Amino acid sequence: MTDFGVPVDPANGHRDKVDFTGVRWKSVEWTNVCLLYLRACESRLAESILGDELAACDVARIEYDFERVHRTVRPEINQFMVALRSAQFDALTNQYLNAHPDAVVLHLGCGLHSRAFRVAARDGAPWFDVDLPDVIALRRQLYSESETYRMVGSSVTDPAWIDELPTGGPVLIVAEGLLMYLTPSEVTDLLHRVIDRFDAGEVHADLLSKWGPRMSRIFTSGLIKWGTNDGREPTRWDDRLRLVDDSPIMAGVDKIPLAPQRFLYRIQYAIPAVRNYDRIFRYAF
Repeated sequence: MTDFGVPVDPANGHRDKVDFTGVRWKSVEWTNVCLLYLRACESRLAESILGDELAACDVARIEYDFERVHRTVRPEINQFMVALRSAQFDALTNQYLNAHPDAVVLHLGCGLHSRAFRVAARDGAPWFDVDLPDVIALRRQLYSESETYRMVGSSVTDPAWIDELPTGGPVLIVAEGLLMYLTPSEVTDLLHRVIDRFDAGEVHADLLSKWGPRMSRIFTSGLIKWGTNDGREPTRWDDRLRLVDDSPIMAGVDKIPLAPQRFLYRIQYAIPAVRNYDRIFRYAF
């Protein structure tokens, strides 16, 4: 297991330990702890792709059975899939915020991600991290709110949380590892509600291929609700959206610093069905 050293959180100066031992194995919160751990492991590499140093700081502060997490998630392989996907989301977020520094950011299904503290300077524009109440309760042990940073504990399918948002102006909606778990009607309602509230913006979301629901029925009891061939379903569910571009989450495999893992990922990337299983789509409205 990686040694994460002295617990220091440069985002808010906390050095105290936090207790996550009540997080149930295989729960939604556990999944987010696992993803946090993978980002932390990848950040310790000399040539990190994501460079999420805050993740390592957070893991160092958290009391949890990370030995068991380590054995389960196999970071020697899986840390790179997580890092490649998150690095692309970071780049897209930075790109949009550099062009629209006054934009509101809605990070939907934020989990325990530190993106709000890593990407382009906000200069007073609001950032909302939204996730289920139990996940946000864990986040509140790691991070503090400010005038420009808010955490909202709600299912994204509950229309009530939308009332906490400002209106008008540009918005960036980031949905990493989220929309495939909602039904098409839930995605449609969510898009309608958010787009109605703002003047313009972008939606960045990764979507699984048509194989996603089929594989989910076998391995995850049908958690994946829908898949796509070309990412055009959201543009039909809300015709204000237009698809700008897309990219496989594994794009950038040549950045993997470890030769055996880089070779393995290159083989996977060469297989179209694997390469296109999970892609990041960028929509504008």
